[in-house]
Amino acid sequence: MNFVGARGWFYLFSLAVILPGVVFLIISPGLKPGIDFTGGSTLTLEFEADVQQTDLRERLALDGYSDATLQRLGDRTFFIRTKALTDNSKAELVSSLESSLSPDGVTELSFDLVSPIVASETVTNAIYAVLAASVGIFVYVWWAFRNVPSPFRYGAAAIIALIHDTIIVIGIFSILGYLIDMEVGTMFLIAILTVIGYSVNDTIVVFDRIRENVTTHPNRELREVVNLSISETIGRSLNTSLTLLITLSALFLFGGSTIREFLLVLLIGVVAGTYSSIAVASQVLISWEDGDVRWLFRRERKPAAA
Repeated sequence: MNFVGARGWFYLFSLAVILPGVVFLIISPGLKPGIDFTGGSTLTLEFEADVQQTDLRERLALDGYSDATLQRLGDRTFFIRTKALTDNSKAELVSSLESSLSPDGVTELSFDLVSPIVASETVTNAIYAVLAASVGIFVYVWWAFRNVPSPFRYGAAAIIALIHDTIIVIGIFSILGYLIDMEVGTMFLIAILTVIGYSVNDTIVVFDRIRENVTTHPNRELREVVNLSISETIGRSLNTSLTLLITLSALFLFGGSTIREFLLVLLIGVVAGTYSSIAVASQVLISWEDGDVRWLFRRERKPAAA
């Protein structure tokens, strides 16, 4: 198959997938941060009586928690995120909800408290972690492919594919945050780093075959070598990804809710990473070789005055 010849369509498809997420990042608040990032308290309560979400929201507002975020988890179970609560204020809130909405009782299933200082440090450390991982990957790929022409391009192409996959995941979660109030927390960051590792691993498999074929067929054009290398590795990439997707899907459907966010990021990231290793990273090498983006830097010269 002529994968290189279809790179324009690959780029358009990537743009079509990325663009909606970018639009939602612009028109909406973007990713909906969870308590790990904003600080505050989360409380999961199970009511013995049938409680309507609107009634619960009104009761919370009367008790001074009008800014609370509310989510129904089951028929009688609700997840509440609000400002930081002390043990006394939490007890008063639960007592108020019990007396007004569920006289038969309220069961506290979980309670978490994160200070704004810890949340701020979490965000800062996450940014440093992503930057450090990106720099380390770039340097490693550049060094590992030092024996082929223009090894810098391989490192840059791997980072472009990495950014491609990360933007897709972030964009989809920004859409989910806008539509269904899905929050992101530390598990989201851990999953993003995992996706970065998987994306680079799959990209290096293709790049390594390109390196072997460049050495074996030194007289061939790079586009022929890339087509050959993708054809030789696509079966391995698809089989590995499909096996992983089946496992992740089973865990997502039957596993606990605490790891569902992590698994959803991995599901999206595995698909994006498999695609980008074939349709983005390898194609960037050809676009760079052929100078596809030179027109971005061209400037028309005005004719000299007579």
